[in-house]
Amino acid sequence: MTTDLWCLILLSIGAYLITSRIIPRFRDVFIRANLFGIDLCKSTGAEVPEAVGVLCGCVFLVCMFLFIPARFGQEFIRQKESFPHHELVEYITALLGVTCILLLGFADDVLDVPWRVKLLLPAIAALPMLLVYYATFDITFVVVPKPLRPFVGQSIDLGWLYYMYMMMVVVFSTNAINILAGINGLECGQTVVIALSVLSYNCFEIYMGEVPSHAHYFSVHLLLPFIGTSAALLRYNWYPAQVFVGDTYCYFSGMLFATIGILGHFSKTLLLFFIPQVINFVYSVPQIFHFVPCPRHRLPRYNKLTNNIEMSTVRFKQKDLKFLGRASIGILESMGLLSVQRNVGENREYTECNNFTLVNLILKLFGPMHERSTTIIILLIQILCSCAAFAIRYPLARLFYDV
Repeated sequence: MTTDLWCLILLSIGAYLITSRIIPRFRDVFIRANLFGIDLCKSTGAEVPEAVGVLCGCVFLVCMFLFIPARFGQEFIRQKESFPHHELVEYITALLGVTCILLLGFADDVLDVPWRVKLLLPAIAALPMLLVYYATFDITFVVVPKPLRPFVGQSIDLGWLYYMYMMMVVVFSTNAINILAGINGLECGQTVVIALSVLSYNCFEIYMGEVPSHAHYFSVHLLLPFIGTSAALLRYNWYPAQVFVGDTYCYFSGMLFATIGILGHFSKTLLLFFIPQVINFVYSVPQIFHFVPCPRHRLPRYNKLTNNIEMSTVRFKQKDLKFLGRASIGILESMGLLSVQRNVGENREYTECNNFTLVNLILKLFGPMHERSTTIIILLIQILCSCAAFAIRYPLARLFYDV
């Protein structure tokens, strides 16, 4: 390993230790600033600091600021004329995007902005990154699968549509983690699993040496300190949670994944590691787009008697639903993916079904269970999907692409 990589490993270990140390020290600071919430899946009613993900993001930025001189210092001294300015710009742009999204995410935690604004914030933060991609790479064609090549050719140049796709990757990755949430350790746990999966993919590609390694080293350099800070945060967010990560951390982690996928030139492979998040998004579409009424909180319901969590539900009048709402409920119910009770309420005019989230779906399929067990099951699903992603990326991809 190179000297700068050893330096980064030491910085990442330091990031873990520092984050582990400062989180408990800032607990009372967040509570005094009214940045706390009540864990609705507990009977204690204790005040839990939220938006603590901002500490994780700040330690990550400091770690990267210290790493950049180690990464480029020797090259600047030895070969000033051939200094890799384009590589330095990519690192600076990545940190600029993370800084922007940390600011916007913390503003969301403090101001509680509406969902339509939440979709806009990551797109704004992604603009510098897309400009750098245009200035340094600007490849907008996609390789066509083998069965379709006789009809459309070897590749298709998407032009500006490719930039729209990359912006949608940013918006999806930042919000996908945010909507698969609600129980202790889930947001932070899934990001750690995804980060370790992407890191394994980068290391394998570097080992194989079949593609230029710069992009994968770029990803490794960003992921190592992120894993260090996230592991420390997970330690305090695991059941029973001492802190909440907040929207800040969800935005931060999603933006980091999108950045390494886009500037590392493997955005399509990156999405393979988001299979549970894609499933959760597709399952949530009826409520996200208000085909079915969507309550403010869709987290599971806590049963004090059993100390387990159960499906949370939403109640509405069937006649108030439009066609897409009725169709969504009918399709999911026929597939056994939705629990529906009709003719409920005093006048028997209401319909009740579980909220459309993967957490509630797991509780429907497996029944009520302890909160920690639910988190573990979902993280195991995340790990299995990562294994499936590697199978898709390598053995199956050879059937459709020249890899």
